[in-house]
Amino acid sequence: MTRTILLLILCNPLAAAAQDSLPKLASDFWMWRAQYQPFNADDIPRLERPNGLKRSWSNDAVARQKSDVATFEERWKKLESKNVLAADRVDYRLMGSALGRVHWELELNRRWERDPSFYVEQTVSAFTEILLPPPPFDEVRSKEVVARLANIPSILDDAKANLRRPAAPFAKLAIDGLANIRAQLAQVERGVAPLLSGDSRKGLGPSIEAATKALESYRGWLQERLPTMSEQTAIGRESYVYFYRNVALYPFSPEELLAAARQEWARSVAFEETESHRNAALPSLPIFPNIEAQVAATQKREAQVRRYLSEKGILTVPDDFPHYTVRPLPSYIDALGDFNEQDDFTGPSRLKDDCVRWAPNPSTSLGYFALANVHDPRPDLVHEGVPGHYMQLWLGWRNPDPIRRHYYDSGANEGLGFYAEEMMLQEGLFDDSPHSREIIYNFARLRALRVEVDVKLALGEFTLDQAADYLARMVPMDKKTAHEEASMFATSPGQAISYQAGKLQITKFLADARLKAADKFDLRAFSDFVWRNGNVPIELQREEWFGEQDVAHPH
Repeated sequence: MTRTILLLILCNPLAAAAQDSLPKLASDFWMWRAQYQPFNADDIPRLERPNGLKRSWSNDAVARQKSDVATFEERWKKLESKNVLAADRVDYRLMGSALGRVHWELELNRRWERDPSFYVEQTVSAFTEILLPPPPFDEVRSKEVVARLANIPSILDDAKANLRRPAAPFAKLAIDGLANIRAQLAQVERGVAPLLSGDSRKGLGPSIEAATKALESYRGWLQERLPTMSEQTAIGRESYVYFYRNVALYPFSPEELLAAARQEWARSVAFEETESHRNAALPSLPIFPNIEAQVAATQKREAQVRRYLSEKGILTVPDDFPHYTVRPLPSYIDALGDFNEQDDFTGPSRLKDDCVRWAPNPSTSLGYFALANVHDPRPDLVHEGVPGHYMQLWLGWRNPDPIRRHYYDSGANEGLGFYAEEMMLQEGLFDDSPHSREIIYNFARLRALRVEVDVKLALGEFTLDQAADYLARMVPMDKKTAHEEASMFATSPGQAISYQAGKLQITKFLADARLKAADKFDLRAFSDFVWRNGNVPIELQREEWFGEQDVAHPH
């Protein structure tokens, strides 16, 4: 039914436009986007997808996407009006940002024709995503598990046809990522098969075998062609600036952001060193003895943070807001841990479900963020859960304006998560754990360094390996996490800057709002506005808050 309606919309754009409005355009676009938005390994951009959807990246399918978005953009331009309220202008420009992102994906970043790891995300990451919500696996979900596996061979056939000028560093990411795929998918089969219902359990094994053969074939195909591939990965300044101006709506240039981030790095290093010196005589933070203790402590800390937000008048916590929880990492998710963020933020149709972060057993050998969590879950909790991503997304999905219920760009989301860390530090949440304050400052050091990495990768001043070495040395962090971070930032320019860019914008927004309101400024009202509109670029939030258009038009 959904696909039939969408086909009518796209095949008869004049009929769609005859009674057009911005809410209708937004509804049509996001119905379309749920079918065509690329999968990736990040958790923020996830959308609820139609069940049974068979994805294609054939030349015809890509051409159809380009034609569809051109139709949407034509409708969007016809709806522009200068005599509207600030909120309506924001909604209009928001749709421009969403359309700009599709243009960025298809025409500028062009991962579909230059990045072999893109097709690992369209196959293995897409499959991993359907496994992330906790059991049960009902009949609909069980069928979707098998359907996504069954889609893998044809997508990889599309990859071989599309990758005419692939970048060797990106091919190496795909080759390395698929090195143990047979053993990994076998582990998934053992863990998932008993959970599936109906005929899906019988279909799982053959589907996994077919997907495994296709992925191994793709890996071998890349290895054969690797010596002939280009080493060039940089997106280039013109395309990179397009992302700033038209997608993220940032009010600064790459050089301005880089200068600001270097100041933030110096600030975070100085504060971390001061904090460490202050705490030198205190015993180190212990790690949890087992995963059960970590789960129980996270539950207790999450409740503490919720109370803190309410009692201190920082942010409204709705009575029906579910919980951010940690659960022991199942073997079938652990097997594919490198292909997706190991969490489930739920979604617009699951507003009553708790958020789940799958956690490994506590150990001193864990990666950067997991290691922080086994000492104190709160630094990551306030970024990922409450009041960070999960709470912001949940509030955004209930925004009274339906145009604002969808993801647009990480600048607001990741910026808000980063801002939440220091906000809670300054509000005193970590006063009971001095060493946890050091973790917050070290997180800040990482986010500032990500800007340097993102900008230099995009402009061709860093190779992927140089970026990974830089992060490992300067944060410092383990080499595996550093390489994973550098890989994501190289393939997705603009993602790594979102933390620092968004936080800088939010703090300036708050300062300007406080200056204008003087003693009448209400921090809770400000926070509620920002969190409710957390999918909206910060410059558009400013425009509505102050009722003025102070940013250049996106197109």
